[in-house]
Parts: sequence; C-alpha cells; structure tokens
Amino acid sequence: MEAIADFLTKHAGHAHWFILLGLLLAGCNIPISIDLLVILSAVLAAHFIPEHTFLLYGFVFVGCTLSAWIAYGLGRYASDKLSHLRLFAPIFRPTKIEKMRNFYQKYGIWAYIIGRFIPFGVRNCIFMTSGLSKTPFIQFALRESLACFLWVTCSYTLFFQLGQNFEKIWVGMKTVNLAIFSAFCLAVIGIIWYKLRKKRHTVLQGDSLKTTSPSSEEPNEQKRN
Repeated sequence: MEAIADFLTKHAGHAHWFILLGLLLAGCNIPISIDLLVILSAVLAAHFIPEHTFLLYGFVFVGCTLSAWIAYGLGRYASDKLSHLRLFAPIFRPTKIEKMRNFYQKYGIWAYIIGRFIPFGVRNCIFMTSGLSKTPFIQFALRESLACFLWVTCSYTLFFQLGQNFEKIWVGMKTVNLAIFSAFCLAVIGIIWYKLRKKRHTVLQGDSLKTTSPSSEEPNEQKRN
C-alpha cells in the first residue's frame, strides 16, 4: 500500500482515476484497503491538489458504491464457484451466512451503516452475503448508498481537515513512532533481563538444593547404624 500511496502522490492530477480503479478492485475482494484510499484522497485534496477536492470526493463516493455493488453481484451470481476459492472461502461459510442474514433482519439499514464504519474486510462480507441471501437489489442499493454517503462524508471530511495540517501531523507521527520504538526496546530489554534473572535464580536454587541434600541424608544414616 505504501507503493500505491507514493504513486498517487506523484500522479496527483490523475489520482481520481487510479483511486476509482482501486476501489473497484477492492469490490472483487482483492486485498486493497478502501480506508487507505479514502484517506489518501482526502490528504491529496487538502495538501497537494485542493482544486480537485470535490472531484476526488465524488470519485470516492461513486467508487465505494460501485465496489459494494460488485461484491453484491459476486455473492448473488457467482457464490457457487467462488466458495471453492481460498480467497473467498471464509466469506461463504454457512454459519457466517446465517449470522449475517439474522443481522440484516434484526437491524435493517443500521446493519449497513454500522458495517460501513467497520474496517478489515467486514464491508465486503456484508455486501457479498447480502447478494447470497438474495436481498432485493433495489433495497440493498438504497440502504447501502445512504450508509456509503454517511461513511465517505465523515471519513473524507475528517482526513481532509487533518490533511491541511499534514506536515505537523507527519512530524508528530515520527515523534510518536520514535516513542513507540523506544518503549518497545525498553520492554524487550526488560523481558530479557527478567528471564536471565529468573534463570539465574533457578540455577542458584538448584545448586543450594544439591549442597543441602547430603547433610539431610546423614542423620538418616546415623539412625540406621
């Protein structure tokens, strides 16, 4: 994903097309982070090409919507073939499908709104199982479009505001990363020191038992004599 970010930064003027392509590929369950693409779009609009702010927003919204429709179509019309592929097998487990079906029936449109704000592949699982459970497309499209609008608007606006302070945030991130790395090093050193100390204590305890065991056997031998 870092290579994608560098590529979009260098070709910022045409970034909206590349972002749209990435979003469509994500709908095919290819491991491309939709969240990262939205963040990149907002940062590009805020820091590099502010004249494309609304253009990027529009492409992100359309791309996310079409991505969901692609996942829905795969679940509805190609589930039998896809279920045998390793990339899609976890999504088409019968227990998972049943849970998602019950989730839709219980929460309705809120299932899509909540699902949109959950990262790490949950969205595609919702979209594909919607198609697999034969949810009417019009109903799916209306609910998902509203959920997509809310999620894209909130995410894009938030990261656009952060992107306007990109340099300050980047410096702050470096400081935070340095602090995390330092804390990690200290934790590793502490764990190694603790294990060495515990090992040394165990060895000393074993040596003390060896030295005391002969003296404890002497009274028993004297009683026998």
